[in-house]
Amino acid sequence: MRLERMATMSAEDFRSGFAAIVGRPNVGKSTLLNQILDHKITIVSDKAQTTRHQIRGVLTTDEVQIVFVDTPGISKPRTPLGDRLNELADSALGDVDVVLFVVDARAGFGRGDRFLAERLTPEKTIVVLNKVDGLTREQVLAQLRATAELDFSAYFPVSAWTGRGVEPLVSHVADLMPSGPLWYPAEMVTDVQEAFTVAELVREQLLHILRDELPHSVATRVVEWEWPRIRVEILVERESQKGIVIGKGGETLKNVGTRVRRQLPDGVFLELVVNVDRNWQQDRSAIERLGY
Repeated sequence: MRLERMATMSAEDFRSGFAAIVGRPNVGKSTLLNQILDHKITIVSDKAQTTRHQIRGVLTTDEVQIVFVDTPGISKPRTPLGDRLNELADSALGDVDVVLFVVDARAGFGRGDRFLAERLTPEKTIVVLNKVDGLTREQVLAQLRATAELDFSAYFPVSAWTGRGVEPLVSHVADLMPSGPLWYPAEMVTDVQEAFTVAELVREQLLHILRDELPHSVATRVVEWEWPRIRVEILVERESQKGIVIGKGGETLKNVGTRVRRQLPDGVFLELVVNVDRNWQQDRSAIERLGY
């Protein structure tokens, strides 16, 4: 990224804290976190509910450690899973030092943004106007004026995709961190476990390949981890969806496995299996069982 990492830490005057990244679905929260860390720790797609967990990414320099908390997009829930994802996002707001409120500059500041803004504490919230690449200066200024009604603490136009404007944003967040300890080892980039990462990579590729055919009805989890052998279970809600995930002659599943293996170390044996867990999004016990 932008703030250079250092291997040697100075305890004197060290600062640390937590920054939650919040916003509506598809505003680019996960892309922003990956850009800040210069490391892919969370999957991205243009689908709502892509992020289903609180995911922590850690940026450490000689002077400061910032723990960024990526959250699910907040929207009007239609299922118990949607309720749970909103709960996860809300719970991230209580104990953080800074909130990055990400708004999609291309979509404009709308009712969903205002709904979320009402949950935020103005004095510790920064508006991050994302996706400004491709917009004119006048268009960006118009969106900044629209968000200025919130009277939050700061406003930054950025492009999480290209990195434009991200360095000043992170420098500002670093300046806001209070005195504190090193919460994570200096070399750590995320607290996400490897098994979780692999399962998410499988879900990411399913979202990319299947697109509108299977928007929310898929979940993934690692059910066997005996390195280098990894077995990932893909869960859908109906038998008809199982056929979609597998594809004709197993072609879709094969394509997913190939794409995921390219992101894993050489020699990994990845097995994908598809099972039906009927209406799991509506079942609180199933949602908890899947780790949401």
